[in-house]
Amino acid sequence: MKILIVDDDPFAGEMASVILESDGHDCTLVESGLAALELLGDDSDGFEVIISDMNMPLLSGLELFRELRDQGIATPFVLLTGDDPAPLHQQEPRLEACLMKDASLEHRLPSLVEHL
Repeated sequence: MKILIVDDDPFAGEMASVILESDGHDCTLVESGLAALELLGDDSDGFEVIISDMNMPLLSGLELFRELRDQGIATPFVLLTGDDPAPLHQQEPRLEACLMKDASLEHRLPSLVEHL
């Protein structure tokens, strides 16, 4: 599966990429929501899942999600956060999932991606 990972923290983004690539997925990592918008504008059909950090400068993960939906891009979107994910998912119920960045991510993220 071709996956776009959006995270301004290179270590966290690389960690998500390694987790998913070890399951055989093809991951592309970008460091901002703006870079993701630019990439998706060129190739919106090329990615099967988008995984984004919530807290990023200029454009948060939630703002990125909303902008993509406004542009008609309906690619499944997973939001990762260091905070409690429940309020974010309640705030934007159209998200496919909202996961906490914690030790369980290594097991939960691959199974979620397979489910999508």
